Order: sequence, then C-alpha cells, then structure tokens
Amino acid sequence: MGLGSLRSASTAAVRRWRRGVPSAPPPRPRRGLGGVAPGVSESPPTFGFLFDIDGVLVRGRYVIPAAQKAFRKLIDSNGQLRVPVVFVTNAGNCLQHVKAQELSDALGLEVSPEQVILSHSPLRLFHQFHEKCMLVSGQGPVEENARNMGFRNVVTIQDVRKAFPLLDMVDQSRRPKELPPLTTDFPTIEGIILFGEPVRWETSLQLIIDVLLSNGNPGAELAAVPYPHIPVLACNMDLLWMAEAKMPRFGHGTFLVCLENIYKKVTGRELKYEALIGKPSIVTYQYAEYLIKQQVERRGWPSSICRLYAVGYIKAAGQARAQAEVKRSVGMADPRSEGHSELRKDLYVSLESCKSILVCTGVYNHHGDVPTDPHESVMETVFHGHRDFRFDPSLVEASYVVEDVNEAVELVFKKENWSQE
Repeated sequence: MGLGSLRSASTAAVRRWRRGVPSAPPPRPRRGLGGVAPGVSESPPTFGFLFDIDGVLVRGRYVIPAAQKAFRKLIDSNGQLRVPVVFVTNAGNCLQHVKAQELSDALGLEVSPEQVILSHSPLRLFHQFHEKCMLVSGQGPVEENARNMGFRNVVTIQDVRKAFPLLDMVDQSRRPKELPPLTTDFPTIEGIILFGEPVRWETSLQLIIDVLLSNGNPGAELAAVPYPHIPVLACNMDLLWMAEAKMPRFGHGTFLVCLENIYKKVTGRELKYEALIGKPSIVTYQYAEYLIKQQVERRGWPSSICRLYAVGYIKAAGQARAQAEVKRSVGMADPRSEGHSELRKDLYVSLESCKSILVCTGVYNHHGDVPTDPHESVMETVFHGHRDFRFDPSLVEASYVVEDVNEAVELVFKKENWSQE
C-alpha cells in the first residue's frame, strides 16, 4: 500500500485548515537506570517498585529530601538499579523525555524515558483511533503528545475557536468585533482526547460540549442531540494534586466532573467514555507491569517479578479490578475484550501481589480519608475517585502507611530481606 492511500479524508481536511505540526523526533537512546549493568552483585530481584511522583518524590518544583535518600538505597555501586522501577504519574502536560530528565535532575541519577509512564502513555495502544480526526484538550504540548502517541490527524481547542469564533462567548474581550465569514472546510471531528486540565476552562467546556452535541461538526445545527456521542478518551482522573501550596489543587478530575455534569444537565444523559486512562485505570497498571517485565529482560535477571509495591497509590491492583467490573455497567469498553486488539496479550503479566504504600508527604491524609461508617457513607465526598469507578471502602485503605518514600523503601527491603546498603 502506497503512502498516498494511507492519507484519509480527515487528514486532507486538517491540512487544508492549518499547517500540521510535525512530531518531535524521539530522544536519542541513552544509558539509563533501566540499562544493562556490567554485573549483578546480589540475588536477582523478585519484586519491583511503581513510584508516584507528585507528593511522593517532589512537591511542585521542590524535591522531597527523602526521595534522594531512598534512591541511594535503590542503586548499586555501578549506578544501576538493584530492582526494576517504573515512575507512574498522572501528569500529562509535558513530553516523556522531558519528565525523565526532570526526574534525573531531582533524584541525582539518570532516568530513561522508558521508565516513565505519563497519564496518556497507554494511548499508543489505541490504534483504532490513530487515523481519525481527534480534538485534543489540555495544556502544554498536547498536540505533540498526541502525535507521539500515534495520532495523525489532530485539531486543538484553539483550532476550533479560530474556525468558529462565535462559539467562545464567556470572555467578552475575546468576542469577535465583526461577524466572521462562515467556515466550510473544517474537518469533521471523530473523537476527543482529554489530556489534562486546560487553562481556560470555560472555553474548553463550551467547545467540547459543542462538538459532542453537533456530532463533531460544531458549525452545524442539528435537529436532535446525537447519542451515543462521538468517542471520548480521558487521561488523568485525579480530582486533586499536591504542589507547594498547603492545600491540594484542582486536577483534571475536577474538570471532568464539570464536563460530565454540564453534559448531563444539557442532554439529560450520561457522558460516556471510550476509555479512562492514567492512575488508577487497569490499562495504566498493566502497562506499568509490562514495562517492569521489559526491564527485567534487558537486565538479564533470570527470575520473574512476583510482587510489586506501588508507592503513593491506594490499592492499585484492587482499584483497577474494580474499574474493570464497572466498565460493563456503564458501557465503557473493556480493554481485555476482543474489540480492543490493540492491547497485546503480553501486557498481562502474572503477579502474586501488588501492595500499596501510602506516604504522608502528598494529598493523602492518614486521619481523614476513610469514612467513619463505610456502610452508611458510601457516597460520602471522601471518595475522590472517578464517577465510573465503584466505591469500595477497602480500596481507600493502604497495605501500609509510612511517613515518606525513604521509609517505604526501607519497609520493602525489610520485608524482602534485602540489604539497606
């Protein structure tokens, strides 16, 4: 098949409307923590770590001192990891290799991009959308991130606003002074990717709703609201996140709450998601397990990983299983189904356990996250999970709670009978 035949009608329409931005070249391979060590001086590991970043390793621009102490325990005399490690974050407003460099600078060692999972990283598995015209929302390099994940036909909120300036009316200073000409060559939007919280929420909320209500043609007027609506993929469901401020800040989960409630108020129906991606989705955790397996293979460790310790997450595996159960009841696609062939079978790595270790340097409040009576408080606002996740009181209880990430590593080494040095 020639290259010409691979260009869809939506590709041509996007290019007619605006000059596409080429994908950034992938970072050059470099020796990272997941590289091959010249020798292994101790028994091969049978366990690994999944580390959250915000509130666990850093708070805003500042490194948590315990993080550097922890990683001095995790590397050997050759500067290589003693056990496999993956960093799983719901951040999505940056590029993968940039986040890896930030971690390298913060922790005082080299982190490879292959060890970093951003909220949108599993999107590269959703091949059935890669040729469709997708609207992307968020901030930072969202268009570049989409292209790096394999999406070839991308339009932004700003593109929609430029094509249809009469749609964005909240900020009076941004309203057009004169009636703009009618736009007729804008491509039909076939799906929406919500990467993260945008800067101007009112603009993004208005235009996303317009796209949903118009079946991807925001300049058109439809007699009836289309339902089911065009596919929506959402990354990062965190309601709150911890930065330098004393209190948590709004996350993308808060934006999703706004979008879901506006859509329901306007249409009387539920906003449906084709996929929810990022912690604590089952796709993200299985992708992390897959990367752990790849590290083991690259290092040549003969033993398989039987236990994972998720530092900074609540019941990682349990919450993911809960999500899988809910998918069927809310009409979401189960990534294990035959229809999702993009999820290769080798992502499903067999584990004995995935234990959660919460630290007290982030959003988690050891005294305030569990309802006093979970049987009567199932809908209590203490549950910060997404609307489509089943609330299970046991899932807000960690396997272990420690003061910081250094204590978490010490705890795991003690349980695994590993040297602290």
